[in-house]
Amino acid sequence: MREVLDRSAGVRLSADEYRADFRERFWQSHEYDFWKLERRQTFAEPGDESWVAFSHGDWETALRLIAARRPQYESDARRMAELGFASYRVRVVEAPLTPYLQWELRLLRLMGATSDRVRVLDAARVGLHEASGPLPEVVTLGADVTYEVLYDDAGLADGAIRHTGAALTAACRQFIARLYESGEDVVAYVDREVAALPPPVPPRG
Repeated sequence: MREVLDRSAGVRLSADEYRADFRERFWQSHEYDFWKLERRQTFAEPGDESWVAFSHGDWETALRLIAARRPQYESDARRMAELGFASYRVRVVEAPLTPYLQWELRLLRLMGATSDRVRVLDAARVGLHEASGPLPEVVTLGADVTYEVLYDDAGLADGAIRHTGAALTAACRQFIARLYESGEDVVAYVDREVAALPPPVPPRG
């Protein structure tokens, strides 16, 4: 997939510009489903209260804050149904799970049980597509918008490259959909592989 995302052909957005652009376009998707591919194993999300609690070692609070999002996700699910589109996510995972993924998978489990269709895929299943490097973080919206979402070395959001074009967006959507078909439902995966793990120890430094 990285080969088809020519960064020089897209528009570079800052983190704030990406968030604003995404919010404006998401609820206009209508007939076209939302697709997201996540490949990196660690991110930093200082704007997320649950992540902050996790990063401070307060696992109980992190889980409580995740659970508190259920009403919002249920509301999002109803709105997406009314507008006629769905949200699909593929989360690539490596073993052993990073502390971040232990946290994020709990969040994705709630999303999978309420608003989104989320599947988990072992990294070994995408190796064939990574001869030139790890798969990028990719989002498709509507008929013709694709974002390559960017992060710095610490995993902090660093904006995105926005590509427009129906053919490129369709190709990216189809690629993520094929990975989705090979994945496992996030609820089943988390209940089997994650739920019984001890609280993650966040990295220091």
